[in-house]
Amino acid sequence: MKSTFNETIATLGRVLLALIFIFAGIGKVMNYGQTALLMSAHGVAAALLPAVIALEVFGGLALALGFKTRLVASGLAIYSVAAIAIFLLPPANQQVVILILAEVAMIGGLLSYVAAGGGRFSMDRILFGKVNRTP
Repeated sequence: MKSTFNETIATLGRVLLALIFIFAGIGKVMNYGQTALLMSAHGVAAALLPAVIALEVFGGLALALGFKTRLVASGLAIYSVAAIAIFLLPPANQQVVILILAEVAMIGGLLSYVAAGGGRFSMDRILFGKVNRTP
């Protein structure tokens, strides 16, 4: 069984990873018009922006709380892959390459929660009795 320290660190990592999505969604709300224009410029219908915001904010909150952790982490990982493909490829310069690598690192973090689940300090544990940590 994992130690309390390890579970606490895993929970902290989950919350920090979730903050990226929560703040990104809030940023899209605060800059709605500019975000809609950016999406349109990349061939994505601006009408999808409310769904994107909902995914980022509510998906981020669910991840932070450890609610349906594996499902939410999977969805956010798939969303991140799509965002890379649509908005960052092909990379225009070295800064974009770094952005792509940061997104890939986030995907790696999300995949660790797909594999391990929410852990001891999660809503999954409280509501469903699931710890879902791998040895």
